[in-house]
Amino acid sequence: MRNSVFILLLLSNAIACKTKKSIVKTPDVAVTPVVNNKKAENLLLLKKKDMPFNTLALKGKVSLEMNGNVNNVSMTIRIQKDQKIWASVTAIAGIEVARALITPDSVFLRNNLQAVGVKKPFSYLNSFTSKHVTFKMLQAILSGNTIAEFTNDQVTLDADAGIFTAQGTQGELAFRVLFNTLLKTSELNMNEAGAGKSLKVIYSGYQQVGDALFPSVVKINSMSGTKKTNLAFDFSKIERNVQLDFPFTLPKRFEIIN
Repeated sequence: MRNSVFILLLLSNAIACKTKKSIVKTPDVAVTPVVNNKKAENLLLLKKKDMPFNTLALKGKVSLEMNGNVNNVSMTIRIQKDQKIWASVTAIAGIEVARALITPDSVFLRNNLQAVGVKKPFSYLNSFTSKHVTFKMLQAILSGNTIAEFTNDQVTLDADAGIFTAQGTQGELAFRVLFNTLLKTSELNMNEAGAGKSLKVIYSGYQQVGDALFPSVVKINSMSGTKKTNLAFDFSKIERNVQLDFPFTLPKRFEIIN
């Protein structure tokens, strides 16, 4: 498995656990009244819909389409807020094929099938995504929460029948975020035209997890140059604020590659 596959698989208060059921219906009108022409108040409305957590554990299926090849695997993702993101990829036969650990300054990857590993600074991820992507941004993408850089006073915020659109630029990066009438993200678009990179994330199947909503279905379309990758996460188990382990080692027999 190539390093880019590892990277793209990653871009897949009360304790709560859900199996695939009880999807919250998106209403025809916004669940919270919109404050006309009050950008700061409306941005606050959107941020208040974020799901707060100290730890987050996700389990489900992932479909990966890359260069015309489709692979279906199981994935477990664990997040300790602002500190680490851990992921394990398991084949249909129940064999773990890959594991990853990402911190705000480091990336560790291991390919169990080929006995190879990677140890890199966080900036390694920026070769597959925009250079503007940070650890906290990746964390927000995986959790479906708002991204701080895309919901600040500098963005343009429009509302139509209670459906918000936030858009703007951050250096060479152009972004556009759509929110549904639940005031949760329904679509995220990031485009760095000069570098030939783009990312589109579609969120759906929101479930009630404690006092907040979490997207059980996340679809990611990524393009870097001529390479296109499609990912579809279907989470069947969502747990918040549970005790988690983040085991990761690179055995001596593994070859560390650049």
